[in-house]
Amino acid sequence: MRIVALGATSRTGLCLLTEAHRRGHQIVAFTRRPQALPDSPAPAAVVHNDGRDLATLRASLTGAHAVISLLPGGNRHDPHLAAETARTLVTAMTDTGVTRLVVVSAYPIVGDRPRLPIWILRRVLATPYADVSQMEQIVCASGLDWTIARLNRLTGKPATGAITTSTGLLTRPRPHTRADTAAALLDLAENPATARAAINLSGT
Repeated sequence: MRIVALGATSRTGLCLLTEAHRRGHQIVAFTRRPQALPDSPAPAAVVHNDGRDLATLRASLTGAHAVISLLPGGNRHDPHLAAETARTLVTAMTDTGVTRLVVVSAYPIVGDRPRLPIWILRRVLATPYADVSQMEQIVCASGLDWTIARLNRLTGKPATGAITTSTGLLTRPRPHTRADTAAALLDLAENPATARAAINLSGT
């Protein structure tokens, strides 16, 4: 597959690049920090721009089979990053006929246990969580073959191959590695049966 990856130079994005290369996929790395990309494995193409630039985003989708967006929720300086990018992305994908989309979100926006940590996270991360929640609404309202991957706390440990996915709420959400997360995102992109679903990820 030829996959456009937004947020390709995030720590999870770099893991995605390595795993995609291992699987034989081509990655179009869409990033504002191209200098952070490794020399090897090199992406098939690099797009240096913001995901809210419609013309550039349309051009990057030429020949693509799927898009994976690893963009986080916004911060106080840029509070609507995920939602604004989602609007532009839906337009660009609709215009170019690319239908497969996987986006990352945050499990605590829907999780209800453990109650105290979830409550604290929602207070502390109110701005990014509000942004990704709006992003989910935009993606769900599109006509694309979308999958939302809601993540828990990510770690930089080596891949374990132990990650669980569920469409239901998690009894005990656990941290998971960025490497395992990258592999799971590629699994979702490769599997059309996961379209039109929100998938909750957790370590084991």
